Amino acid sequence: MDKFTRSDLPSRTAFPIASAGYVLIIGAAFATLVLALLGFATLSLIGLAITFCICGFFRDPDRIIPDEEGIVVSPADGKVISTENVPNSPFFSGQTLKISIFMSVFNVHVNRIPYDGRVKELDYHPGKFFSANLEKASQENEHNAVFIEMNNTKPLCVVQVAGLIARRIICKIQPGDHVIRGQRFGLICFGSRLDVYLPTDIKLGVAVGDKVKAGASILGQFV
Repeated sequence: MDKFTRSDLPSRTAFPIASAGYVLIIGAAFATLVLALLGFATLSLIGLAITFCICGFFRDPDRIIPDEEGIVVSPADGKVISTENVPNSPFFSGQTLKISIFMSVFNVHVNRIPYDGRVKELDYHPGKFFSANLEKASQENEHNAVFIEMNNTKPLCVVQVAGLIARRIICKIQPGDHVIRGQRFGLICFGSRLDVYLPTDIKLGVAVGDKVKAGASILGQFV
């Protein structure tokens, strides 16, 4: 029988929202209320639609996390656009398996930890804003690399990459933090991608074109 666990406490609301969205949602709702009080019906309806869209973008649903030995879960919702062995990478020493996940504006954008371990380093770089589904976005776009020493002593790196219209990368963990599989750790606003760099002694569990969910979908398992 498959085993599952929770990495965070259950939300207290039926439609949980990431805290990063509160300011935008309140601002849009307030502007909509002002337009309605001034009698601008059409603009009020547009404002209401925008407010609901922002709420949808910043939704943060609870997830049940698979609890099998040696599995690595997806750090993001989205579509797998690349799985490849990379001989050299600025994020990983030696041969590595790179899995890239593209998040459209319709996906949940809350990011989660792929595997239990300790955060060794964070490495943020400002950069350009190419479309996140392009391969050159991995290194040329604004990005934040999270280096983790997994509990099996192996290295792992998750890179939050800003997209064409993304202008804000949020990361809530710090070097030295102990993290668990499926734990929320950050968010990227409005379209982006995540790259996961793993040791090559892992059995790949996804293929290009697969749809994955953060914390719930298994990317692979160590053998």
